Formats: sequence, C-alpha cells, structure tokens
Amino acid sequence: MSGVTTIDPATGAVLGRYPYTSDSRLDAALDAAVTAGACWGGSSVTRRQASLRALADKLTARRAEYAALITAEMGKPIDQALAEIAKCARTCAFYAERLPELLAPERIDLAPDSGVVRLRPLGTLLAIMPWNYPFWQVIRSMVPAVAAGNTVLLKHADNVTGSAERLTGLFDDVFGKGVLGSVVLPPERTGALIDDSRVAAVAFTGSNRVGALVAARAGAAVKKTVLELGGSDPFVVLPDADVPAAARAAVRSRFLNVGQSCIAAKRLIVHRAVYGEFAEAVVAGIGELVVGDPRESGVDIGPMARTDLRDALRGQLDAALRAGARLLTGGAPDSRPGAWFRPTAIEVSGVDGPAFQEETFGPLAVLFPAESEEDAVRAANATRYGLSCAVWSGDPDRALAVAERIGTGSIFVNRVSESDARLPVGGVKASGHGRELGRAGITEFANLQAVRTAFPARKENS
Repeated sequence: MSGVTTIDPATGAVLGRYPYTSDSRLDAALDAAVTAGACWGGSSVTRRQASLRALADKLTARRAEYAALITAEMGKPIDQALAEIAKCARTCAFYAERLPELLAPERIDLAPDSGVVRLRPLGTLLAIMPWNYPFWQVIRSMVPAVAAGNTVLLKHADNVTGSAERLTGLFDDVFGKGVLGSVVLPPERTGALIDDSRVAAVAFTGSNRVGALVAARAGAAVKKTVLELGGSDPFVVLPDADVPAAARAAVRSRFLNVGQSCIAAKRLIVHRAVYGEFAEAVVAGIGELVVGDPRESGVDIGPMARTDLRDALRGQLDAALRAGARLLTGGAPDSRPGAWFRPTAIEVSGVDGPAFQEETFGPLAVLFPAESEEDAVRAANATRYGLSCAVWSGDPDRALAVAERIGTGSIFVNRVSESDARLPVGGVKASGHGRELGRAGITEFANLQAVRTAFPARKENS
C-alpha cells in the first residue's frame, strides 16, 4: 500500500514509513469518534477538568521523548522543541483550571420568562494540521474543542506522521479511544473526508491555496471552518523606540523555529530616523545565532523542515535580489546534506516586490526603511495578510494609535507576537477567519444554544 515516508531534515535519513489509512480503517476511526463523542460530549465539567490535568501531566512527564521526535521529524532545535511541549502542558493546565468559568451558561433576564445560552458540542471535528509546531498546533486548536465536548479526527502533515501517532496514543491514554484519532491520507481523500456526514466541522492551518479549497469544500457541505492561513507580519519600529531591544526582539521573532512560524516578524518596517542603527543591530544579532545540529542544546538554527521548503525560500530570495533588494547578511547556499538555509537579511526599497508581498516561511528577514509614521502604516497594510503585528515605541499611546490603524487579528506593543492560552489568536483578510485559544477556542466549535422558558403563574391559595 502507498503511504508517506518521514525524513530527518538535518541529514536526509529516513525516519519512518507509514501506509495510507485504508477505507475500512478510516470508516472505523470515524465511527469510534462518533461513539466516543456520545459519552464524552455528555461528561461532567469535573471529569473534563481531570482529563485535561492528566494530559498536562503526561506531556510534562514525556517532554524529552516528544521533543526529540519533533527535532528528528522537522528539525526544530531541541531547546525550542522542549519549550513547545512545555507550552502544550501549560495550555492544558489553563483549560483545566478555567473550564467551569469557560463552560458556564450565560443567564439572561427575559422576565417573566427565563433565558440561558449554553454551550453544546458540535460533534466530530476534522483537524488538518501543519508541520511547523507538530504538537502545539494540535493542542492549541483542538484542546479547547475537546474541552467543549467534541471529538477529533486528525489529519496531520505527512512529514510529522510520527508525532501524529504519538499524539493519538497520548489522547488514548488520557481520554480513551476515539476522542482524538489520526489518519494518514493523500489530499484527494482528505477532501472527500470533509463531505462525510460524521464530520461536523473543519479546522485547518496551512497555506492560502489549500485553505481556500478546504473552505470551499466545507461550505458546499454547509460545515463550519476555522482557518489559520499564515501571514506576513509587520514589525514596526518608531523613532522613539528602544532600538537595541527592538532589534533583539526582531531577531528572536524572525528566526525562532528556523523562521517557520505564522506569527513571526517577517517584514521589519523601521522609521528612517533609526533605520541605520536598527539594521546594524539586526545584522549583528543574526551573526550571533548558533547554527548547528538541532539535537544539541544551545543551537538556535537547525535545518528547515523539508528540502522543497528550503528550495522555495531560495527561489524567493533570488527573485527579491533580482528585483533590486540589497543583501545585508547571509544569502549563500549551504552545502550540507539536508534542508539547510543560512540566516539571511535583505533590505527592500518598495512594497511591491515578492519578498514583501509573499509570505517568506523560513530564516529570511526583510527590512524596509519607512520615511514617516504614515509611511510605516501604509507599508504594514500593503499585503493581503492580517494575522499579527508588533509596534515598538517609547510612548505606549502612540504605539497603540499606530497599531490600531494596521489590519491584523492581534496587536503586540513592545514585545514579540506570540500565542497565549488566555488570548484568542487568528487572522483577518487572507490570514483566515475564526479564533483559537482563550474563550473563543471553546465557542468556535460549540453550538451556542439559546433556551427560553416560560412558566405559568402560580395560583395563590384562597
């Protein structure tokens, strides 16, 4: 039977081979999810809290094992892989602690009637997840949905199939069979799965092209979608900013996870008054990044996740240089076997080129000198994306005033963009729709069921 092969991107070595899920096993997985949902969807809040706490505990106990698998499958430096698992555990613990409040029905005064809005699960969700955070992407999108009483069928990215299997085993240990199952499918069978009557809704994180196909298929079946389609996040530095701090943050945001993050600072838009100082500090910071074996502690940059992704980024860099971009540092091809790309920064003089308009998903920073505050806002809004933005200024009110003119789902002032279980995350425009995390992570995949009850007036005793 055909299937997928996982490859170590640092060496090119084969890690595992996984056959595609047969029709009979896919059918059984869907039935198991529906059966589990009948029990789990009616479970008490106390039981759900206990399960989420157990999930957090097992993630913590198996942190080293899971992190090593992430590093092997997609090249994330081991320190960052350990941090990914730790963040997963914290998020599970957050929902365990806050679940009574998050699931509490909303009481509404409709005197003389009584009114309530309560959250009911939708059923079985199809989660089509990406490779860049193999555990975190699943936890952040699906733990709130499971906490709401749903079950999940996971179709993970092919190159992290081992992580998908490990996640399924973890959920089986905590929740029992069927609450989260996983399948290995080619694209055409994944699309057909959206049509299945046992699938109630779809969560997708990935490219705009595939996201549009998922949304169209789900829309034809009248099924809800939550789409996180990436972005090209602006990182705006105003002339009164702490430039050294902003430069350090920019390097961290752009090159964390080898630059393969949807909310990374991809376009560094800097006021001309401080541009020279900022660019010099960024180049120096890039030079301090430790590039090496991702299995070794202290390494900042490992390989990209796949050679085709490396080649695509190389194509974007070459196109930008042909279009007039100026190379600030890096840029030379890396001759090591595997998917290596040297940390690179370029300067562009306009907003119409490929490096500014396209999402660059890897260790490539794009710097743009803005002539004024208005020019910075214009440049920040000059793409079709709208996921997140960061604004740096010595005046918080000024920073907020600028940020509020930039069309994104999240705003960060004097700090890097990052997801947090306590806040919703998601985009606008071509970055998708719907929200994950926070209370929105619960309500996005819940039926907000309104109940209005009229009771007859009681007769008084004569």
